Amino acid sequence: MRSPHPHSHRPHARPHDPHARPHDPSTAPRNPYDELGALDDGPLEEFFGADAAVRREPREEEPEWTAPDHRRGRRRRRRRGRNRSSRPTFVVKAVVGLTALAVFGALADRWALLYAQHRAAQTLKEHLGLTATPEVEIGGFPFLTQLADGRLESVRVTVPDVAADRVSLAEVTATAHDIRLDTEGLTAVRGAHVPRLDGDVLLSFADLDRELGASQVRFTGDGRDGVQARGTLPVAGHDLRLRARATIRRQGDRGVTTRIGGIRLDIGDLATYRPGTRASDGVHLTPKAAAGLARETRRAKALLSVPSIVRRLGVPRTTVRAALSDDGELAKVTGSPRFAREARGLNLIDLAADHPEALRALGVEPGLLDALSRLTRPALADRLSLAFTLPEPPQGNVRLRSVRVERDGIRVRLAGSGLTVGGSRPAVRR
Repeated sequence: MRSPHPHSHRPHARPHDPHARPHDPSTAPRNPYDELGALDDGPLEEFFGADAAVRREPREEEPEWTAPDHRRGRRRRRRRGRNRSSRPTFVVKAVVGLTALAVFGALADRWALLYAQHRAAQTLKEHLGLTATPEVEIGGFPFLTQLADGRLESVRVTVPDVAADRVSLAEVTATAHDIRLDTEGLTAVRGAHVPRLDGDVLLSFADLDRELGASQVRFTGDGRDGVQARGTLPVAGHDLRLRARATIRRQGDRGVTTRIGGIRLDIGDLATYRPGTRASDGVHLTPKAAAGLARETRRAKALLSVPSIVRRLGVPRTTVRAALSDDGELAKVTGSPRFAREARGLNLIDLAADHPEALRALGVEPGLLDALSRLTRPALADRLSLAFTLPEPPQGNVRLRSVRVERDGIRVRLAGSGLTVGGSRPAVRR
């Protein structure tokens, strides 16, 4: 029911007006809640009266309430959730299985490779008669599939210390390509055929020093095709300084030859020996020793006292007689450039047999000159020769492609074809 006045339920305070009419309850608007209260027939007075007691119906006694415990169920749910999240899926299991299989397969392949390399090294040592076991490295992956196919991608063989004539090769390295195997299953390899091979050979200077120079001669590179030899050479109890140059050349398809030139043996600062039959060969005074004759009167008189030497020097007899009797005249003769030049041209070996006393006066022993006369150019060249020939393989062909002098030694490039190791040549697979 709506109030007759819209604001009757919410009166506002107004200021007191002394002239206003007194309040008449009969004319005041009625409260709607009073009308609702008038409809009550009185039962509420029994419950809400001032003296009435609150009445309750008797109820059955309820059990004591306790707080529910959810911890056991929560743990069970957590355990079930954890098992569900940590359980590997099928894909993870498959990946792990395949990975383990691949690892075991790779290990098996590497083990088979190492075993095959060891067996190949032993076979090469027996068939080639090597003193040292070579190193074998089989290329390509995987190895077992290559073995099953009877074909290897590449095989690298390194053989140390190979004897070749008077010298030993420090290292022989060869790489074979497209090797065809003669096999019986995966466990027996009867032989192999190598259609193509390339490699190189190193003749080290360290080995040359030890084998040819007897630790007294050192070899060093001199350009792309030259080798210098420097050291000492014992001759008749004297250590003579040695100098020589060897030119390296390829000889045929399997050999290396050397041409020895510029051989020179120095007898201190007194004389130099060059083997040969030319006029410049033999034993000759050094420029320093020839120029020193002007200051060494005893040696100059020893030369001028031999008529054959005077004739070779081209000094007139009257001048020689004056020089032998007067030191001032002697200094004039020996101090001239012509005399020093002619003195350097004397071959002391030619004078050794007829005038040994003159050589002793110069400081040269006749026995040393006699030993030098027997030390010919071929003999010295043979002692310094660097020539060698590659060992010939049992089957196939190996040839030299190039020869070059490097810092560490002589490097020879080689190539081979049609090589067969053990067994018979397998049929070509197409």
